[in-house]
Amino acid sequence: MKVYGYVRISSADQNEDRQLAAMRETGVLPTMIFIDKQSGRDFERDAYKALLRKLRAGDLLYIHSIDRLGRDYDEVQEQWRVLTKERGVDLAVLDMPLLDTRRDKDLMGTFIADLVLQILSFVAHSERESIHKRQAEGIAAARARGVHLGRPVKGLPENFGSLVDEWEAGKLPIADVLVQSGMKEATFYRRLRELRLAESDEALSKGKPFDSACIIAQNL
Repeated sequence: MKVYGYVRISSADQNEDRQLAAMRETGVLPTMIFIDKQSGRDFERDAYKALLRKLRAGDLLYIHSIDRLGRDYDEVQEQWRVLTKERGVDLAVLDMPLLDTRRDKDLMGTFIADLVLQILSFVAHSERESIHKRQAEGIAAARARGVHLGRPVKGLPENFGSLVDEWEAGKLPIADVLVQSGMKEATFYRRLRELRLAESDEALSKGKPFDSACIIAQNL
């Protein structure tokens, strides 16, 4: 019998130390621990697939929690079935001692373990959906308040106005404008349109007529 550990974190920004520490406490050798550092959006994980190739009937696999096996209820159930039924591997979940297939291998013990697994998988799946729902609601509320989400908007260069004036006067080619402003062409025209629309709004608020450039900018 060989003893393995499987660790998964959802992105490179998370830290696997907690899971690794728990593995070490059980006596799993560092060379027998397989680690995936990627999203749980799919199950194409290199380390997990390598682990499956190593596992043999009678081996023992430690995981920290059941959600390390999959992203949702169905996937957790399927991977548990593959490991324990198809591969004949013993599985021990460190944060839920009841989920240890080495214990009570009789019919009642198997029934209890399967029942606990289904309940915990359902709870984990429901919590994941709840988190996504709260995130979506938070994003919608923030957008309704006018909060900008995503990358911060880069401010205009101090000389943007003068660059535009020289370009419109034919004194500066667009290529030079892009280099000096540090913008791509599409970004330049978008920021120019925003600038002209802001100027037109300001003119309207002061009761002044539209500038022709403002009218053109609206159609860029």
